[in-house]
Amino acid sequence: MTQFTVHDAKTNLSRLIASALDGDEVVIARGTVPVVRLVPVAPRGKRCFGALKGKIAIDPRFADPLPEDELGGWNLA
Repeated sequence: MTQFTVHDAKTNLSRLIASALDGDEVVIARGTVPVVRLVPVAPRGKRCFGALKGKIAIDPRFADPLPEDELGGWNLA
């Protein structure tokens, strides 16, 4: 674990980010008290169009008009 003061972290932020991306544990402290840990963010997965095809179903009545009693609850101009 490598610990840096807030001042050192501000001065060397790019280097600390590179270190965290390399897998090193980087801790930033106020004085001698550790307050945060700098860690890489897990990459988001790519979206794949049609990934849920065959896994979900939409009710056949989905696009049907709403009944009058249901429409009364909506503020339609």
